[in-house]
Amino acid sequence: MQGQQQQQAYDRGITIFSPDGRLYQVEYAREAVKRGTASIGVRTKDGVVLAVDKRVPSPLLEDSSVEKIHKADNHVGIASAGHVADARQLIDFARRQTQVNQLRYGEPIGVETLTKEVTDHIQQYTQVGGARPFGVALIVGGIDNGEPRLFETDPSGTPYEWKALAVGSDRGELQEYLEENYDEEADLDGGIALALDALASVNEGSLLPNEVGLATIDVESESFEQFDHDTIESHLEENDLLDEGEEGDADEADE
Repeated sequence: MQGQQQQQAYDRGITIFSPDGRLYQVEYAREAVKRGTASIGVRTKDGVVLAVDKRVPSPLLEDSSVEKIHKADNHVGIASAGHVADARQLIDFARRQTQVNQLRYGEPIGVETLTKEVTDHIQQYTQVGGARPFGVALIVGGIDNGEPRLFETDPSGTPYEWKALAVGSDRGELQEYLEENYDEEADLDGGIALALDALASVNEGSLLPNEVGLATIDVESESFEQFDHDTIESHLEENDLLDEGEEGDADEADE
């Protein structure tokens, strides 16, 4: 009985390590990320691509209200997987940091610097009593002095830099697809094709334009661009991924 009570204490307390060095609440936060629909980031020589699966649970819901890709600054975009409300809090924090850096130093914030500011903020919630970790993972992509950069934030507060990555549901399958098909010499269109192909690989080989989000940050202009419905549809057609059937309901919405 005493052992069960101790187990519950490790399970519920964010500030308490288990005997084997685990923080269970952080692990549960990672499980929340897995329940969210997938987001993908691809770094190419010409820029960064962000693509997301934003399933719409009802034909009555405006698909534009399902937000999984966000502009943090002119040269930085963020995609999320997990609890959308948690993601919005972190993205608002990231936007404030970009403005603070611009006002303080008179220059845009570095992508790596911004990512570490966000992960430092996330980490604080893994060691403060009365709070819980953020149940979301972010993909932060942007341009640093003409060089594309791509990072992931983990609910533990750890940043990772990637060439291509997936977060959210079906991460294992998506990551395997990216590893097998990633080409470092691909241009921006090649990165878009890879991201859409990966999403389609876990969605019966086709996609609906209203259930996909797509954005790029290109090296030449160093500017974030989010694609509209028609542009996404044209990219799906070019890559033979457009679902010709009627737009059906998704099984469940992103958390």
